[in-house]
Amino acid sequence: MRLMGKKITCYFVSFLLGSSLSWVLKVAFAGSIAPLLQGYEEGSYGYSRSFNNIFSTSNYGIFQLNNGLARTPQMGWNSWNFFACNINETVIKETADALISTGLAELGYVYVNIDDCWSSTKRDSKGQLIPDPKTFPSGIKALADYVHEKGLKLGIYSDAGAFTCEVRPGSLFHEKDDAELFASWGVDYLKYDNCFNLGINPKERYPPMRDALNSTGRKMFYSLCEWGVDDPALWAGKVGNSWRTTDDINDSWARLIELCSLLLSMTTTADLNDKWASYAGPGGWNDPDMLEVGNGGMTYHEYRAHFSIWALMKAPLLIGCDVRNMTAETIEILTNKEIIAVNQDPLGIQGRKVYSTGTDGCLQVWAGPLSGHRIVVALWNRCSKAATITAGWDALGLESSTSVSRKDIMGDAVASFGARVDAHDCLIFIFTPQSVYRSEI
Repeated sequence: MRLMGKKITCYFVSFLLGSSLSWVLKVAFAGSIAPLLQGYEEGSYGYSRSFNNIFSTSNYGIFQLNNGLARTPQMGWNSWNFFACNINETVIKETADALISTGLAELGYVYVNIDDCWSSTKRDSKGQLIPDPKTFPSGIKALADYVHEKGLKLGIYSDAGAFTCEVRPGSLFHEKDDAELFASWGVDYLKYDNCFNLGINPKERYPPMRDALNSTGRKMFYSLCEWGVDDPALWAGKVGNSWRTTDDINDSWARLIELCSLLLSMTTTADLNDKWASYAGPGGWNDPDMLEVGNGGMTYHEYRAHFSIWALMKAPLLIGCDVRNMTAETIEILTNKEIIAVNQDPLGIQGRKVYSTGTDGCLQVWAGPLSGHRIVVALWNRCSKAATITAGWDALGLESSTSVSRKDIMGDAVASFGARVDAHDCLIFIFTPQSVYRSEI
């Protein structure tokens, strides 16, 4: 598809709403926070009585972590999905270089996050973590300096347990020392995992690292990787900047057997994350795990649906492939400015599934409010054949009389609109009262 001569990943259309819309963003990072949607009155501005219920943010922001970070979901790259333990400082440097050369960094992908296996298998004689001398001989401080010189940020990994998942030293009971060490290295981001946790409640294990990070005086993004075991959306807003709501994602559209696996298909992961939509917002985000785009387990259509739904859900956009060797299709998906703008929209309301029909609910409508009086709508076909998906105004919280103008069709759509969607693909639409544009295949 092309928009102003640029190829983009999804069929992306902007509409003109026939009535004026209004909501107000009011955000703070400590104490009580006003609802993200405010000023709506039934019957006004084209909204129906159900609008605030459909896109509820009633559970957001009671006590958000007060470190000033994560006003929009984090964007960057993480080593695990592609490299697992096969990492070294050369890979990290070349990845930073590639983020710059491909233009990804300019689009917002600024975090270069090292996952598990960066450290030695034991602490030193002073009880400090040390980088593996074989794979990170220059140390993390030198690597952070290299990344920072390029205008990027460095992330690192540890675990709220005795060991990491790959049996390197964890940070449980070492929070203060490790946080100070990370700060001295110039680390900007911590992913904090959940392995070997000694059976201690996560509500007790994760806050000490929050306090330790804050006490260093260096702002570090705090990403909780608790796997959704104890429903972190219910409590992690006052602990971290994002929290995993699911087990690890798998590079697959749908796995036949998931009950016996800790790896979840992309579609299952999306469904599990959707449950917690009302708890996310600026300062703290639901995290359905990193992107699998470009790793080879899904088709082009499936990957762009993956990217689009993650963007609509305000999920972290952390690339999980080898950015040094991306196909043209992968670059096309990851550099879609319009889809990225949905994810980074300052209103910060997580989009969600609002309607489904078909076999096992495989024809789906996902939607969410955006700033500037707009609504993003995704028509997602999870069926095995192409089909027409229709979004009714009632599912979107609009009055049935609200009109939507499409400049490619004579007349206005009223009460609903629909489009034919290929199997496993999605179409993304933006409703706006101010401008109209359309991209063409």
